Amino acid sequence: MNTKLLISAVAPSQYPKNNLNDIAFVGRSNVGKSSLINKLTARKALARTSSTPGKTATINFYQVNDKVNLVDLPGYGYAKVSKAEKAKWGEIIETYLSLREELVLIIMLVDIRHNPTENDLTMADWIKGNGFTPVVVATKADKISKTQAQDSVLNIKKMLDVEMVIPFSAKSGDGTKEVWAAIDKGIRG
Repeated sequence: MNTKLLISAVAPSQYPKNNLNDIAFVGRSNVGKSSLINKLTARKALARTSSTPGKTATINFYQVNDKVNLVDLPGYGYAKVSKAEKAKWGEIIETYLSLREELVLIIMLVDIRHNPTENDLTMADWIKGNGFTPVVVATKADKISKTQAQDSVLNIKKMLDVEMVIPFSAKSGDGTKEVWAAIDKGIRG
């Protein structure tokens, strides 16, 4: 798989103009957006990961096989940054999601170990209110039992009012094929 970082952007004027569809990855800080992108592209360190929330402060565009852009958005809801920084990140995210014509699919990540947060509920409502159906990926599935994961998936479906939730583990790769299938479907429309 030929994957490269195109640009780390903070404004629409910096977004790539390569006429490829965008697949955006949204979720709270430290939920595993960069880890999912790394697993999808079979590259361990393409997207920088950290155990410290709030590391991705720009919109990172990764071009895959000259066919699609995977777009890693800053995380939302992290408490240990200033209100001004949170507001800036919120504006960066909303501007991208509102203006990017190439955006065809939004993959929303939630932590399978916890109920969706207020910010998650707000994001899911925003996504649906803007004509998208979110693909919900429940990360960190390897950190709980299979029974707990099944219960959590049902709860996440109910709380976010979505049809499908894909359990995913960056450690084992479980869920990777299902996420790629959702991306392929999103690209084809």
